[in-house]
Amino acid sequence: MFCIVGIEGRVSGIMESTKAADLILAIDGCPLQCVKHSLELAGFTNIRHLKLWGLGLPKGKTEVSDEIIGKVVEKAQKLWER
Repeated sequence: MFCIVGIEGRVSGIMESTKAADLILAIDGCPLQCVKHSLELAGFTNIRHLKLWGLGLPKGKTEVSDEIIGKVVEKAQKLWER
């Protein structure tokens, strides 16, 4: 797991580790899709994109609960296995 700001800042260690990844799971909290766009602008194409708003989890308005966490993890696993 890495900070997307490190990708935007082209921090060498983060860039190299990300380049070495077989697959990247980008998790975006809102429809602006900043994480996905940042990865694409940095040249990454091996991206699976998890859109939390698409799961009915609006940014800043969603309570954290075991049920919500389970929903996100389940969707992430499905994307990863695809």
